[in-house]
Amino acid sequence: MVLGMTSLDPRPAPEAAAPRAGGRHVGRRPLLMAALLGAAGLAACGSESSDAGTAAPEQSPSEVPSPAGTASEPIQEPTAAPSATTATDDPLVGWSLEEKVGQLLMVGVDVAAPSQTSKDAVTTHHVGNIFLSGRSSASADAVSQTVASFTGLTESSTHGTAMLVATDQEGGDVQVLTGSGFSSIPSGAEQAGQPREQLVASATTWGKELASAGVTMNLAPVADLVDIASPTSNAPIGKYHREYGHDASTVSAQALAFAEGMRAAGVTPTFKHFPGLGRVKENTDTASGVTDSVTTRTEDPAVAVFGDAITGGAEVIMVSSAYYSQIDGSAPAVFSPTIVTDMLRTEMGFTGVVITDDVAAAVQVQDWAAGERAVKAVSAGCDIVLASADPSVAADMATALVSAAQSDPALAARIDESARRVMALKGVKQA
Repeated sequence: MVLGMTSLDPRPAPEAAAPRAGGRHVGRRPLLMAALLGAAGLAACGSESSDAGTAAPEQSPSEVPSPAGTASEPIQEPTAAPSATTATDDPLVGWSLEEKVGQLLMVGVDVAAPSQTSKDAVTTHHVGNIFLSGRSSASADAVSQTVASFTGLTESSTHGTAMLVATDQEGGDVQVLTGSGFSSIPSGAEQAGQPREQLVASATTWGKELASAGVTMNLAPVADLVDIASPTSNAPIGKYHREYGHDASTVSAQALAFAEGMRAAGVTPTFKHFPGLGRVKENTDTASGVTDSVTTRTEDPAVAVFGDAITGGAEVIMVSSAYYSQIDGSAPAVFSPTIVTDMLRTEMGFTGVVITDDVAAAVQVQDWAAGERAVKAVSAGCDIVLASADPSVAADMATALVSAAQSDPALAARIDESARRVMALKGVKQA
């Protein structure tokens, strides 16, 4: 989980108002609806933490070494990718496989000191989305200039298709942008104390500030239910008071209010971290083997919160990198088809964009090479792979996805599916 990025890490993690698309989403099955009704009776209130993933209120987890032999090898010649859709109204017509893959990646950009590595990911590997990371006291105007230096590269790298420009502006310990033009946002626990309409209005103001700086996507709200006996023992969320409450109905209501405000400002909200990080002890950014042994596949209040988000029109949901032994203990959620495709998409009916927690440097996923992480996440059903804490791995991820898709028609079709979904979120529609 990137704090300020997507989890809670003592570093910040990682949009101007770009058109949103990607449709509203339907709810889930009867069993999950029953869970929602049951969850409404729980009571409490909570606290919150940060994330572009799940570490401490920091935006950039430790660096991850690049896989040998693949790190900085530039893509050679564009290779046409197999596509299930050939109609002339397909937005991917004329796109190379490399260009399609780029739409599935989001690379970190340190707001305080943007690196050439991040720009190279865009110009060389066609990466179509960026995440403003770190902790910045730069003004909104200065941030806007940084954003423009990246979005201006899209004409040659992505057929002029707009970028998703994301950041982590949750509030409290997880707020990337704090300079002139940006409010000091209270933590999730403090936001939870605001009446719903007040929170909607506040979030609208915060969203307008992001939009003025060119940010189009906020990796918030935190929808994790921290319903354990000692909330602050939950390293990624409760420790930093990132949660909106300790009962499902409160978390759901306040997360939806925050999201409503962001949308009103033209910024796409992201509900995180499915199927919930409120019951683990350690942080996936800084520890390995992080496992939730409580959360179940259906009729669980923690999952029901995300069901409410879907019913409420969630455009984007972030998946955590923890293990969930009661659902699929064989792989972290971001690599699990059972969790991403079977559970989130098929059972719960989510048709929007699925983004991973930061998998660039998180300790939880270091057993897999960077390229393998990207292939496994996309194969599981994720649409965007977040590489924030260590932008250098984006090159390996792009190369690995292209190479694997060239010999695997099923993966090539998955890439096409995700690229279309991401482009729809950006407002690119089929004729």
